[in-house]
Amino acid sequence: MVRRPLVLASSSRYRQALLERLRLPYAAMSPDIDETPRPGETADALTLRLAHAKAAALCARFPAHLLIGSDQSATVDGRLIGKPGSRAAAIAQLAAAANHCVVFQTAVCVLDSATGVHRSRLVPTTVEFRDLCAGRIATYVDSEPAFDCAGAFKAEALGIALCRRITSDDPTALIGLPLVALIDLLETFGVSPLGAPAGHEAE
Repeated sequence: MVRRPLVLASSSRYRQALLERLRLPYAAMSPDIDETPRPGETADALTLRLAHAKAAALCARFPAHLLIGSDQSATVDGRLIGKPGSRAAAIAQLAAAANHCVVFQTAVCVLDSATGVHRSRLVPTTVEFRDLCAGRIATYVDSEPAFDCAGAFKAEALGIALCRRITSDDPTALIGLPLVALIDLLETFGVSPLGAPAGHEAE
């Protein structure tokens, strides 16, 4: 079996750091896609669509590779929220999340650019936020500005202090790349960080 090299369709330093945990060689490149939600599109559908679109966007450049795309959405009371991009927007997001549950949907897609075969997985994470006062929110935002993170916080760092409870099947999903799901998907293509999976012995 000839194993195709991996390409992460992302320039996110968070996703790259997560993928490096698997100790598999890979290249990374940012895809150029339109991430605008479609009218009436649910968070689940949006996230799965964009994860696949990111991987597919690199097919022409990497025609014999396994392409990894991932995307994440967040909703508060059913309302889709994105990356805040500014201090004021981050404060507003965290104020809206205070004493509420935010549902993060993280999708990962592995696409074989040689055959067009792809497999995807959607991993939900529910974060219950503490009852945060304005002072605590401002302290956090000024200490750890997470303007490039949906939800405006980093659970892997000081942002954990904002949370009352986190519920998920995959602790890496919230950071941006669900590694448990990714390993499952890669194994269907004969790739594993621990050697060839059962039924995929090298030929």
